[in-house]
Amino acid sequence: MVGHSVCEPVDTKDTMTEHMFSQHPYRCRFDWGPEGARRAADRGDIVVIVDTLSFSTTVATAVSRGGIIYPCKESADAENIAERVDAEVAVRRDAMTSKNFYSLSPATFANLKTGTMVVLPSLNGATCTEYAAEAPHVFAGTLVNAEEVGRAINSLLRNSQINACVIACGEREKETGHLRVAIEDELGAGAILSRLEFDRSPEAKVCESTFLHNRDCLQDLMWDCMSGRELRACGYEEDVRVASKLNSLDVAPVLRDGAYRSPT
Repeated sequence: MVGHSVCEPVDTKDTMTEHMFSQHPYRCRFDWGPEGARRAADRGDIVVIVDTLSFSTTVATAVSRGGIIYPCKESADAENIAERVDAEVAVRRDAMTSKNFYSLSPATFANLKTGTMVVLPSLNGATCTEYAAEAPHVFAGTLVNAEEVGRAINSLLRNSQINACVIACGEREKETGHLRVAIEDELGAGAILSRLEFDRSPEAKVCESTFLHNRDCLQDLMWDCMSGRELRACGYEEDVRVASKLNSLDVAPVLRDGAYRSPT
């Protein structure tokens, strides 16, 4: 008799896990934090890293000006990376001593020269990028470039059977290291999901609807959310304003050879 008998046990663990946690069979998916990025990469999904305040906004700003950005976890050795690739190292916002340094503030890349390479440390965006690095395509996206990132992903989805997962990075609590929900990342992820042409998982639908319901008050929400208040308290009001500008940049930074750069 060909196949399994009615009494022969069949291992369905892998199939059950796939259906429970992969958001299968939907082609557009949504998840949170480093573990979400790892799950998406392990499945072979396209991954979009959304860290609105401010990693993804800063990467999009820099790449739109011809920059090449090497993401770096704060615990990693940025100087070694910079020496290896002959790049500059961005400093912490509060370590800025002149206007000649780069930092996580998007405005510091306003006068970037084309081809400049910068190592950009980031606790959340760079960490999620590292977890997603083995994915076939990794983009940095958020409110400022949602339309362009959506366009790039749609092109890939139309021409393959691959799926896409948008990752809201969330914020790491400084005291405990625990991940907390960051509504600015959910809004950025929802903006990207709203541009995609393919079927969405329940998680992706809820994320998208959050953006669509609030798209007329993005600036107010960003200004007064926890992360926005934190940046404003430190004197970085302009960073919040810049990150709130929907579709202000026509760029879809893609991770290639360890750095975010223009896809063309």
